[in-house]
Amino acid sequence: MPLVEHLRELRNRLAKGVLAIIVMMVVAAFFYESIINFFTKPILQTVGCDSLFTDLAKQHSGRCANIVMMDLLGPFTLALKVSLVSGVILAAPVWLYQLWAFLAPGLHSKEKKYALSFVGVGFPLFVAGAYFAYEVLPTTARVLIEFTPAGVDNLLTLDKLLDLITRMVIVFGLSFELPLLLVMLNFAGILSGKRMLGWWRGMIMGVTIFSAIATPSTDPITMLLLAAPICLLYFGAVLIALSRDARRRRRDESGPSDDEASDLDLTPQPIGEMEPVGGPAALPEQATGSGDDRRHRGELDDVT
Repeated sequence: MPLVEHLRELRNRLAKGVLAIIVMMVVAAFFYESIINFFTKPILQTVGCDSLFTDLAKQHSGRCANIVMMDLLGPFTLALKVSLVSGVILAAPVWLYQLWAFLAPGLHSKEKKYALSFVGVGFPLFVAGAYFAYEVLPTTARVLIEFTPAGVDNLLTLDKLLDLITRMVIVFGLSFELPLLLVMLNFAGILSGKRMLGWWRGMIMGVTIFSAIATPSTDPITMLLLAAPICLLYFGAVLIALSRDARRRRRDESGPSDDEASDLDLTPQPIGEMEPVGGPAALPEQATGSGDDRRHRGELDDVT
């Protein structure tokens, strides 16, 4: 299509994606408190609260960490933020399809197959990482609350608490995408499986350090619960890369298939000495004159 048609198609698909986000945002606004309760309840239960954050205002005793709002516009801003993020997540199938529908016509069939395969694997990996973050958060909250001095109350700002939860979910989800990134680099021919295997010591050390930072808990079991799956996924990616490298090597040794063109040797070769080539007279006046004149003007060599 012409450039104008591509831009028009991009505009239409962006409009559909934004419309889907707005619709799901409005729907999520009706369940605003339920969404917040879903994310905060495990943390509150861990630090000694059995009630939802909407019921904490009625309680005046216990050792709970109280959730508070810091300004007048805080509740409205938080409701808008939660609804928007929920709308983006719930409308993901629609805007992801629109993005794929815009890019797919420019891809070959093999590229489409790879793209769909990576998306099909990447989404469950991200969900698994997000689930681990959701499971680790209560333990992290309990450990951090224990640092509070005696006689001091804990006030947790609700918007900062949700920002922390969102950040951890994204970080854990992206960390589970590391093996998929390595496999993609191997499929593109940038990184070999042998080189990936040679990094195993540094990868284990890096994953362990990341797990210790991401889970600020004195409990080593919590850290291992995050480090072990990432390490297993890393070695799984190494096995896939080594297997693909072996198949690629066997295919190269067997030569091209029946429907594949052979590689041409385009190395320049010497052509030897130049030989004079006799040519007819280009103009009538070149047909007359001495033999030397005819030879110089009519008989030209290759370079000339």
